[in-house]
Amino acid sequence: MTLSRRGLMKGAAALGSLWAMGCASTKESGGGGGGSAPAAKKKILILGGTGFLGPALVELAQPRGHTLTLFNRGKTQPHLFPDVEKLQGDRDGNLKALEGRKWDAVIDTSGYVPRVVRASAELLAPNVEQYIFVSTISVYKDMANYGVDEDSPVATVEDEKTEDVSQHYGALKALSEKAAQAAMPGRAAVVRPGLIVGPGDPTDRFSYWPVRVARGGEVLAPGDGEDPVQFIDVKDLAAFILRLVETKDMGVYNATGPASGMPMRKLLEACKTANGGDASFTWADAAFLEEQKVRPWSDMPVWIPRSSEMKGMGRVSNARAEARGLTLRPVEDTARDTLAWFKTQPAERQAKMRSGLTPEREREVLAAWHQRQGSKAAAP
Repeated sequence: MTLSRRGLMKGAAALGSLWAMGCASTKESGGGGGGSAPAAKKKILILGGTGFLGPALVELAQPRGHTLTLFNRGKTQPHLFPDVEKLQGDRDGNLKALEGRKWDAVIDTSGYVPRVVRASAELLAPNVEQYIFVSTISVYKDMANYGVDEDSPVATVEDEKTEDVSQHYGALKALSEKAAQAAMPGRAAVVRPGLIVGPGDPTDRFSYWPVRVARGGEVLAPGDGEDPVQFIDVKDLAAFILRLVETKDMGVYNATGPASGMPMRKLLEACKTANGGDASFTWADAAFLEEQKVRPWSDMPVWIPRSSEMKGMGRVSNARAEARGLTLRPVEDTARDTLAWFKTQPAERQAKMRSGLTPEREREVLAAWHQRQGSKAAAP
């Protein structure tokens, strides 16, 4: 089945680039990385802070005694965290509120364009000790094979002055990493998450499955169930980032898991275990789904078939992050928490998911699959 890099990157950029996108993975040790309070309390500036990852960072950092400041335009969920200092401005041209202030660490959750990242990093460099840039595994040039690690080549763009994120998401993120590192040599950490999932997910690229499986009945499932998938719970990502702040670790880290990839079958079974229901899974092969114009990653979220030129996204190395304390909670916990959160959303939000198939389209594809299987069985 065809899943092009351009198609996947454009989709990521259009939905907020959130995937892109605590010792770990298959050990499923409970995740979170909260633990006891850190020895040293930190003053932390978050560039962003009220979207998806930002709130998870705040909710984990506050109980650990850190002092937080959020810098953003004040447009996304401005009601959040009334007890946290908020500075208003615009990363693209209005950084005045940051001038003359000192922090121990900056966490950049909202940088997509090198020019913009460079401006904030250079302004803050004299007054902060550490700059953590949240990037994405989409920076890698070649995802055709398994085992991509932090030393693998990153994507490039011929015109490095372009700011067309929809066309050059991965390459611009890679250049943004370099901008942060150049502004603060030896004091920058880069975190490259995979697909970020869990409560608050604005894309539904994971949420579709807990919601669909809980609805029950016959569920269209992609492939043969053995294609590896990776993702990271937003709470685990927040815990890992805070760990880097507390230990003052630098370097580049892939934050995704589990290490060897999780079979798609296990993900769907975990959704059923977590949330119950009478769902049954009908696995349709990749070739049939392609004929039906059912797309990996968007129509069948999380899934990337083993035949895809992007299959490497299902098994990226996270060994370096694990060595620095990355842990991943059980997928059942993520599925349970995601469904519970989704049920609190407004009725209109629940009625139209942003990824996955509509119930009507799913029924059409399932009918076509059964018709084909019946034809095969009837053939002499």
